[in-house]
Amino acid sequence: MDHDNGRMPHDTTSSGTLASFEALVLRKPGDAIESRVETLSEVDLPEGDVLVKVAFSDLGYKDGLAITGSGHRQLVSTFPFVPGVDLAGTVEKSSAPAFQPGDQVILTGWGVGERHWGGYAQKARVRSEWLVRLPGGMSLRQSMIYGSAGLSAMLCVNALERYGISKERSVLVTGASGGVGSIAVALLHRLGYRVTASTSRPNDAEYLVGLGADEIVDANHFKTAPDKPLLPERWAGAIDNVGGTTLAHVLASVSYGGAIASLGLVGGSTLETTVLPFIKRGVAVLGVDSEICPTELRSAAWSRLVEVLPDGVPEVAVHEVGLQDLSDRARAILRGETKGRTIVVLWR
Repeated sequence: MDHDNGRMPHDTTSSGTLASFEALVLRKPGDAIESRVETLSEVDLPEGDVLVKVAFSDLGYKDGLAITGSGHRQLVSTFPFVPGVDLAGTVEKSSAPAFQPGDQVILTGWGVGERHWGGYAQKARVRSEWLVRLPGGMSLRQSMIYGSAGLSAMLCVNALERYGISKERSVLVTGASGGVGSIAVALLHRLGYRVTASTSRPNDAEYLVGLGADEIVDANHFKTAPDKPLLPERWAGAIDNVGGTTLAHVLASVSYGGAIASLGLVGGSTLETTVLPFIKRGVAVLGVDSEICPTELRSAAWSRLVEVLPDGVPEVAVHEVGLQDLSDRARAILRGETKGRTIVVLWR
């Protein structure tokens, strides 16, 4: 693609001599973003030193924003564009010494699906430094059941463990019905923690208990600011996917010496709190990033995911869709109507 003028480099939709493949393509002919499945060719793909045949991708909240153009700012600013922040597949061609044809790889983060073409295509040309090898014992499908959500959840759990969070009291997981939350609940349970899951959807209680939650709390209680700077001590620590007033509540309720792994802002990026949780209870907030974290941390987290959850999350938490289903599913995830993990099957 000619990234200077946003046009394909030839005047067809790529039924030319190179092998064609399908992709979800975003275009913006007017004020609104349109998405449709199109046929492309390798010549359409952006520059990169590794060509991957994509087997699976997934759908997260950020993907929903990209596909619909929702949010306070549009995630995608150049068109045409292929979204999809995660992908897993097999190397077809490589000019990078680190990867050879036949290698199975995972890509998450690095602005893929936002600034760089992403995983909603049957082929992707990417930079080798963005890739990690598929860990032993993990399938490509399983890697996208985890996806960025699973990587983020594992990084959060690792952060709480390094901080020394006790297992004597429960660990709270906010946004527990979502992708990160679901996997975090399962990971904490498998590691021997007592888990409290926060959700605004009471019908999800059975689902969360099935993942390992010991207690369910109503997330609606967290939607207004706490009425006191310090509330009764309830949790040894927390994984917060929500931010905003939810994080303010959690800060006020974590036990002395506890910590919160913070990585989400679906409830807002503004945090109104006081210094009291920090100076009276010694509570720590541990920022977690899965977007540009170093490759060695990524690889270690991926390997630990398959060690702690060798069977993955229960299939009841997994929903499969194709490229044609993505636009509807994107709107559903933004409305809060999905739970668990949605994986995208690129080849059937």
